[in-house]
Amino acid sequence: MRRFFIGTAIVSLVMASCFSPLAFAKDETKWIEVRSPHFSVMTDAGEKRGREVALRLEQMRGVFGQLILKDKLKMSVPITVIALKSDKQYGLIAPSKQSTAGGFYLPGPDRIYIVLNLFEMNPWHAVAHSLGHYFLNYNYPPVESWFDEGLAEYFGSIYIGKEVELGGDPELQSEWHENAFDDLNPMVRNPNTPQSLTQLVSSPVWLAMTDLFTMKHDESGMREGTHHTLYYAQSWMVVHYLLNKKKMPQVGTYFDLVLNQKVPVEKATVQAFDMTPAQMEEAVKDYFKTQGMLGVALDQSKKPVVDPVDIQQPDHFAPPFGADDVRMEVSPVAENDAQAMIDDVMARLPERRDQGLQELRQLAADPKDNEVGHRGLAWEYIRHQKFDAAAEELEKAAELNQRDPWIWYYRAALKYRKAQATRQEIQGLANTMQDLHAFTDWYPDCADAYNMLAMARVEGGGNNSALEVERQAIALSPRNVEYQFNLGQIYVASKKWDLARDVFTRLREGADRQAAAAAKQQLEDLDTLQKYGVRPQRAGERETPAGAASTPGAGSGAVAKGTSATSAKNGDDDEDADAPPKPAPPKPGMTGPVLFLKGKIVSSDCSKAPEATVTILSGMTTYKMHAADYKSLPVIGEDQFSCEWTNRLVSVNYRAVGKSAGELVSLELR
Repeated sequence: MRRFFIGTAIVSLVMASCFSPLAFAKDETKWIEVRSPHFSVMTDAGEKRGREVALRLEQMRGVFGQLILKDKLKMSVPITVIALKSDKQYGLIAPSKQSTAGGFYLPGPDRIYIVLNLFEMNPWHAVAHSLGHYFLNYNYPPVESWFDEGLAEYFGSIYIGKEVELGGDPELQSEWHENAFDDLNPMVRNPNTPQSLTQLVSSPVWLAMTDLFTMKHDESGMREGTHHTLYYAQSWMVVHYLLNKKKMPQVGTYFDLVLNQKVPVEKATVQAFDMTPAQMEEAVKDYFKTQGMLGVALDQSKKPVVDPVDIQQPDHFAPPFGADDVRMEVSPVAENDAQAMIDDVMARLPERRDQGLQELRQLAADPKDNEVGHRGLAWEYIRHQKFDAAAEELEKAAELNQRDPWIWYYRAALKYRKAQATRQEIQGLANTMQDLHAFTDWYPDCADAYNMLAMARVEGGGNNSALEVERQAIALSPRNVEYQFNLGQIYVASKKWDLARDVFTRLREGADRQAAAAAKQQLEDLDTLQKYGVRPQRAGERETPAGAASTPGAGSGAVAKGTSATSAKNGDDDEDADAPPKPAPPKPGMTGPVLFLKGKIVSSDCSKAPEATVTILSGMTTYKMHAADYKSLPVIGEDQFSCEWTNRLVSVNYRAVGKSAGELVSLELR
């Protein structure tokens, strides 16, 4: 820790009960937005403070890039920062567990919110661990969990002033706090202060290094419990050792051996680090004993000190750049728009959701109207599968500001999520792709937009362009299993069977259980699909169109994969807020047994493209076979369907619609 600050948390909580976030928004406070190259900071603390927040976050980004030896870091989900000058207002917005902290981090598939309490010194320290996970998720391939947690903990100690300081104990807490209600006993000791990482690694008993390296843990950073465990402490110290001994290149070699070449951990450790796991454990323990400043900080935390205490951290170096090196733009923000952003944050927090939704609805119903409020409601409705209500809110938002990039994104997300939930095709492909192109022009690093665009292109029959775009999504978000699953689906649509098997095999063997189960089913279906051009039909299933509805978990009634952990069901004005919408009745030819027919193509009518009606003569009977989209119709014996075919012998799989008509499932030229 750089400093210990004795707060007045109890007094703040008592005073906070007299206020509400909405009341503060009605003050004469002036809100501004400070946009730096990678962050958007909305604040009521003035331009100077807003610029400081943006600079510190940019510097933290630069420092993390240095740690993982990357000049540029991708930021594949936009980050919006709300920096509040009032400790009271912050306390009423934040989750109860973070109400007296310097800030909190709120993940989501559309954007990341960071809310900072500028009443605290160095509030960005409170979100450093989460930011470490964020940077890893989009800039480092999937690796063993100890590395992610160890690096996030190491980064969590960051302090930036004239120098960058790192390496302190990020979980070290003072055992003493100020007693604001007793002048005779101004300091009170908390006997239940959790053990710091320094205390934990001071224990003579460590996890065996092989056990540490093979332990399973959620590496996304979204579902973490307490960090005051030996697992976190030992991971922190191992990474501490690797960074300071400049062994990051060897770390890359180790992960290549273990994860790609499937070399056992014991052998990979020897090959990469030239040490056995036992020798490496001793080396890390010896290194820890040299870090005397950690012991000084631990001793200081046990003393009833009123004034802040300076404790130099083990590692310090010059910041990667200064204020003059970062371009920033400052613009005013309307009071109601600022309040709508705060309410959007609250609506995403289970314990604040009811209040956030109520205030969003008030803003949206105001005669002056509020575009930010409408789009905030729209995203809530999308998350809880109230698609008609979401479409209505987005339409109202577009009437107020049709050039808002977030409206383009949410319109596309609405159609994508609806396709997932109902197992139908994405509706309005042309408009969806137009919105996604416009959004990626505004924010070129948004992985989710590229994923949705890829699946829209699959449904439009553009498999090659879909492959290119899905690979771009994966490059921006290499750990997202949904994108990898969709890549496998695109390979299937492109009849790249071996590549599809490779993708699904990796997912089946991966840690994500939902993706593993979906990949297992895909592998079971591939042989039949490759041979006959149709998937095996299972009891109670309908055919799933190519695209979004075929991703893992689609149609299950669960919130779509990638949704933040804070978006679990928490009640609404409707009891069935999270219930999946009832799918529309299937069209004729979409259900029923798949039949087989041999014959000759007489003609093809493609006047209503992409639909096609193929006339087939079989024996003495003429059949009219319909294809909803001939560009995506599985064709065997040719690269793709042609409307020019005549007098060609064919075998078709179809579902009957009447006595002499059907809906084509696949077509094979003989």
